[in-house]
Amino acid sequence: MTDPILLTVEQGLARLTLNRPASLNAFDADLAVAWRDATAEAVARDDVRAILLDANGRAFCAGGDVLAMATGMGEGDDITALAQVINEGILSLTTSAIPVVAAAHGTTAGGGLGILMCSDYAIVGAGSKIGSLYANIGLTPDLSVTAQLARAVGERRALQLVLQDRMLSAAEAVEWGLVAEAVAAPAGSETAEAEADAVRERAEQVARFWLAGAAGAYGEAKRLIRSERSRTYAEQLAEEARSIGVAFETTDARARVAAFAAASRKSARGGQAEA
Repeated sequence: MTDPILLTVEQGLARLTLNRPASLNAFDADLAVAWRDATAEAVARDDVRAILLDANGRAFCAGGDVLAMATGMGEGDDITALAQVINEGILSLTTSAIPVVAAAHGTTAGGGLGILMCSDYAIVGAGSKIGSLYANIGLTPDLSVTAQLARAVGERRALQLVLQDRMLSAAEAVEWGLVAEAVAAPAGSETAEAEADAVRERAEQVARFWLAGAAGAYGEAKRLIRSERSRTYAEQLAEEARSIGVAFETTDARARVAAFAAASRKSARGGQAEA
């Protein structure tokens, strides 16, 4: 049996790959459990400082597996239980202090939109499409869509997306602020596969940028923003003050602050000499 999600870790980067390409990486019970377990492992490992979320096949994620729902789920309680399992993985990523980049090529729809928004920096293909589509089959949004969408794009745009069968183009998704970048295939190789490869390559560049810098500080900045809603304004200011103090004590920060100060002194001396 093929694993429904793949987890690899190399040089500080954990790669989580949805691996149900024949079903457009839609979630069934097996993928739900594998997702929960893989995300929990990724955020718990001491050797992981950045996470890349991608998918095999021609789509990123089509949400829930409607065929599995129709043939293998007996009651609404079964659907609720399945969503709760997937939610555990969503919480693992969004509450961690590890930055997450998504390489979301092809189509993202339904609950896949929530999976996309688990990332802190999302990259799609120039030909990608993103939508909600829940109401088309009489269902309501889940997998964090109502928890994250309005915060990402604003309430009015969130309503526009969930109350119509609209699919955003990649350019619209960037303009709305739903994703950070749209990447095209290299000139001369304009295929879906080449575009997917380009999206994955760009996502890995983003992750490597974090790893080459102060990955811990990027992760803490992500945590501060992601967790802000749980605090009052005054509590958030206090948490910022506490966090920067903790960061200042790290070996990484000490070295970077010292290097910055040395470069500033050198620049100042050069300016004085020229004057």
